[in-house]
Amino acid sequence: MSVKNTKVAIGLSGGVDSSLAAILLKEKGYDVFGLTMKIYNNDLDIEMDTSHACYGPDEQEDIEMAEKLCIQIEIPYHTIDLRHEYQKHVLKYFKQEYLAGRTPNPCIKCNQTMKFGFLLDKAQEQGLEFDYFATGHYARIDRTGDRPILKKARDRKKDQSYFLYKLPQQKLAEILFPLGDLTKQEVRKLAQKYNVQSAERAESQDFIAGKDYSVLFAEKNVKPGAIVDVEGNRLGTHKGLIHYTIGQRKGLGISHSEPLYVLGKDAENNKIIVTERENLFARGLIANNINMFKNIRRDTKYRAKAKIRKNQQEVDVNYRLIEDCLKVEFKNPMVAVTPGQSLVLYNDDLVIGGGIIKESRPLKTEPVNAIN
Repeated sequence: MSVKNTKVAIGLSGGVDSSLAAILLKEKGYDVFGLTMKIYNNDLDIEMDTSHACYGPDEQEDIEMAEKLCIQIEIPYHTIDLRHEYQKHVLKYFKQEYLAGRTPNPCIKCNQTMKFGFLLDKAQEQGLEFDYFATGHYARIDRTGDRPILKKARDRKKDQSYFLYKLPQQKLAEILFPLGDLTKQEVRKLAQKYNVQSAERAESQDFIAGKDYSVLFAEKNVKPGAIVDVEGNRLGTHKGLIHYTIGQRKGLGISHSEPLYVLGKDAENNKIIVTERENLFARGLIANNINMFKNIRRDTKYRAKAKIRKNQQEVDVNYRLIEDCLKVEFKNPMVAVTPGQSLVLYNDDLVIGGGIIKESRPLKTEPVNAIN
């Protein structure tokens, strides 16, 4: 790839990864400028704490760090106001999913609609021209075939391909991931070499500053309700559906002869359904809202590795495309398959595609009275 006269917009968060990515691009000879999304709206009572988060009152600090980096390496810098878009497409989505009894992944939604969507569209609307968009994500793009395909990063512990599987394949041709072949340790060392101020800065670990999602919800939407077993027997009272997720054991506030776990959330009746651990296992799942990088034939069985949550080890699966859904069968039963989370399929380093988990296929097939 020739870099002469090639203009690259780099998404800057104020952290070490995106900062080093900008430096590396400039070192290679690209014509680089920085972009940062302004997404935080001060209408929420979010308290700052020692952890760093994607959405919170420390956004101004992030912007200042990004601006200092751009001054240091002598590249232009722009902020793009996306507060309205973030409220509508990320926060609203997050709240709607939780209130429907599902557990969404806001990072995947943000990447799909904000960082690789509205940010670029609005930048171009404002007259900012560029040939490529780059970020500090740990991922790679395979450009050896006739179509680019998303690929895992070299650093498996930091790989972020799971969060990027929703990117449209046609956009991959115009995306750069400068850190894809580096480890986190190498990034830290290079950042120190280049005197990056954020070299030792803590990484964003949470979606909402303070880790309290309840600030997003109106009081009327967080109502106590019944905790029941699979037969519908009331065992206790929950403090609001948003505080629970599939597979949760701690914090239920109920006593039983055996440990109980959250099996499901009945949003319509404001119930939490609990069960023994053995009943949490599923033989498969159905995923919809899919995005595929590989062409597959309908009703044909394929093998792959899969992740059903961000920090989970990959597992062996068979999958088929049926209508507009992926039907997935686990080689070994999986615990706590969670509707709203994402399934991502892999073939070695390559991302095959994925979708949003619609429902699990339990080992036990008898109807659950508490949910029906």
